Amino acid sequence: MSKWCFIARHGNTFLPGETPRRVGGATDLPLVEEGRARAIGRFLAANGLRPDKVYAAPLKRTTRTAELILEEAGWRLPVVAEARFTEVDYGPDENRTEEEVRRRLGEVFARENGLSVTNDEEVMAYGRRLIDAWDRSGEVPPGWRVDAGAIVRAWRDFADGIADGERVLVCTSNGVIRFAPRLLEGCDDFCREHDIKVATGSLSIFAHEGEGWRCTGWNLKPYAC
Repeated sequence: MSKWCFIARHGNTFLPGETPRRVGGATDLPLVEEGRARAIGRFLAANGLRPDKVYAAPLKRTTRTAELILEEAGWRLPVVAEARFTEVDYGPDENRTEEEVRRRLGEVFARENGLSVTNDEEVMAYGRRLIDAWDRSGEVPPGWRVDAGAIVRAWRDFADGIADGERVLVCTSNGVIRFAPRLLEGCDDFCREHDIKVATGSLSIFAHEGEGWRCTGWNLKPYAC
């Protein structure tokens, strides 16, 4: 028998025109729109992908996303809090703009590597290098309180707990979702071929049909259809 795991990233937490900030598990922002979550609900319903169980990280944005998905699809299911999938802790960069984050990281990188810096452009380039490594392979930048190994184990333990024939939906955040491909046998190849940073309101689909997990859809954007 097969089992399925649908992974949704929550919808938007910043209004159009508002400067986004790097928000982790320490900042509990609400959603500012419903459209992206509702689009996931329509997509799942239209494709006959009704979950048997629904889990969400215990934050306003993830819990509300799960509720809206169910409401739009017309399914009556409880949303179970799953603390293992709470967004990561960005430490000193929590709730800061991306410009502020890159500058701090660039300064740390230059200092730790004994590099002389003559202008702000160099600092920002060093910071972008660290952010790119996070987005490309999940390499944790200095100062962030992220236990990548624990997140990978959480995904694997959770996936192992899905019963044969069962479908589950998980609503969580970008910093956590990027480690979900570690369920795959060829996870390194997958991460080289795909952007592991997923969009707000995106959906990824994993299936297990007796011979390991495979990803049948990554960073799908139902709101753009």
